[in-house]
Amino acid sequence: MSAIPAELWQWLIPALAVLAAALRLIVDRGGGASEFTLGPIVVVLPLAVAIALPHPGAAATLLIAGLVVAILARDHGDLLQSECALKLAWVLGGSLALSIAGSELLAMVTGTRLNAEQWAVLGAPIGPDDLWRVALPLSLLAGLVLLGGAPFHFWPADLFQGGRSWAAPLAAAALQVSGASWLARRLSGIESLPEARAVTSNLLAAVSGIAFLVGAATLLQQRRPERRIGTLASLHGALAIAMLLAGNGPGSEQWFARWSAHLAIGLTGAGLFARFLPVTSDVDPANRRGSVLFRRHPFSAIAGLLATLSLAGVPGTPGAAIWLEAARALAASRHSTLLALLGLAWLASFATVMRQWREAAGIPVRAPEGVPDPGVPGAARAALWVGAAGVILLGASWLVS
Repeated sequence: MSAIPAELWQWLIPALAVLAAALRLIVDRGGGASEFTLGPIVVVLPLAVAIALPHPGAAATLLIAGLVVAILARDHGDLLQSECALKLAWVLGGSLALSIAGSELLAMVTGTRLNAEQWAVLGAPIGPDDLWRVALPLSLLAGLVLLGGAPFHFWPADLFQGGRSWAAPLAAAALQVSGASWLARRLSGIESLPEARAVTSNLLAAVSGIAFLVGAATLLQQRRPERRIGTLASLHGALAIAMLLAGNGPGSEQWFARWSAHLAIGLTGAGLFARFLPVTSDVDPANRRGSVLFRRHPFSAIAGLLATLSLAGVPGTPGAAIWLEAARALAASRHSTLLALLGLAWLASFATVMRQWREAAGIPVRAPEGVPDPGVPGAARAALWVGAAGVILLGASWLVS
């Protein structure tokens, strides 16, 4: 068995995510698969393309942010979607504006928009020494917000709770991939200016440490399955920040390609799966019913669970390789405090997904008399299997590569 070329699975995995979204859209539209039913799927195709592209540019990032807000704002009667659209418009719009202002300020100070030339000018003895120290962190702000790490971890959770189940996973993944690309472009060649490298290292270390710590604490307190998936997404944003901090070695490009593909299919499978899970309740477990998905369709439930386990980095899943490689990079770069915080976040993720599995499978089941037990639509179960197939495909490809 030979490894699947990276160029192929980078496009194949987002395509599977779009297929799963289309299957879920059929369920939301009442079960018909006509061209009118599947018409809205066209709006998420640019998001899938943005995930598959190696490095979406700044203009693409602006378009993606605008498209996500437009998707959420379209249904004025849905209060959760409208609130999420408003929050995203404020936080993304403000951060993008500040980052563009910071980039323009750097261009004004150095007289060039090329990163390599900017670091050379700033490293010259005659170069300005103060203004760029303000402009550089500002230019990174949009990438940090788009990645969704704390204190900006609210928007992925809001998106998964308030957004449509077929659109929210791809929207979150596209925004986070764009955020990682934004930071990577801005930091390109920064090693040539040690002062700038020190400024960004301190910033990224603080942001990733806060993201791991706050994300872990938030995850343990979440009650809704959709918000748990959103918080797991924010922790993957923290992993990307930590990987950028650890350095742009030869393996980092491959890690980010795997990270973006896994994020797309993992969030898709886990986001769809979360819609069938019960909300954590203080009701006596002896009187609580398990999820209908586990009661009626246990194999489809396991297929849906696989993506959630992978997001949490459970050993044996491709997501575990994502977490482990980030931990190795932090250990190699001697960021021991961040490594400990990453371990804490992983433990919180593992504990949360195991608790969610226990709640979903149901402990003792006491069914109310006379109440029918509805099944789960076939298209929804098929979407869960598509997500599982994508996770298995990634794991198999990475194993033999």
